[in-house]
Amino acid sequence: MAYVPPKVWREEAPSGGHFASINRPVAGPTHAKALPVGKQPFQLYSLATPNGVKVTILLEELLGLGHSGAEYDAWLIRINEGDQFSSGFVEINPNSKIPALLDQNANPPIRVFESGSILVYLAEKFDEFLPKDPAGRTETLNWLFWQMGAAPYLGGGFGHFYAYAPEKLEYPINRFTMEAKRQLDVLDRRLAESRYLAGEVYTIADIAVWPWYGQLVRGNLYSAAEFLAVQDYKHVQRWAEEIAQRPAVKRGQRVNRTWGEEGSQVPERHEAADLD
Repeated sequence: MAYVPPKVWREEAPSGGHFASINRPVAGPTHAKALPVGKQPFQLYSLATPNGVKVTILLEELLGLGHSGAEYDAWLIRINEGDQFSSGFVEINPNSKIPALLDQNANPPIRVFESGSILVYLAEKFDEFLPKDPAGRTETLNWLFWQMGAAPYLGGGFGHFYAYAPEKLEYPINRFTMEAKRQLDVLDRRLAESRYLAGEVYTIADIAVWPWYGQLVRGNLYSAAEFLAVQDYKHVQRWAEEIAQRPAVKRGQRVNRTWGEEGSQVPERHEAADLD
């Protein structure tokens, strides 16, 4: 029998699926718990999901350029256990999503949430990875905001129904597979024209897009490379592999990671030596 939506929706049973234990229709904290605070200028509260990895990659890129002021403590937020609903985390990010950043250089400290906002904040603060000329800056922000709008269809749409939903449903999988492939085609056409997304210079646009779409075509997201025929997107493949070889990208992927090979896991990072 086809599903008929009720006149007024109410949560009457758990939603099921991989994230059922943390899905709820209200915001705010579920428990009182202060966040830890370390000695470094930046305090990052995160997990090595694609959104979390964006920030650790940028911080490692900045440190690699000699910006000692970009040192950071990276504290693990276990989203499957509801750490993002603690009172301390909600105080920094009322949306209860990782990553969240606290800049202790300011008095009082400045909170920064939403991964795109964090990337812009850090790029402007250190004057790196965001071109100064109006055309280059605008093109970078074009692709950054493209990612912020497009990735929910890849993650919450395709990824959820293909990899995490309690049952495989033809309509949503077909719908979001079509959209995921359209997005890959958008990227492939752009990267046929230029080395990086905003042109010939590596920017926060690449840092934002790579953990999602670069890792997707490299076979590291949703185990969906064959299903999506990612070999068809030759220019995305070229771009993804080039970025994967950057030392800061290799380091940033390991921070706040708690799965995979043991050598790839650095659940918390408080100084550069933690990544040795």
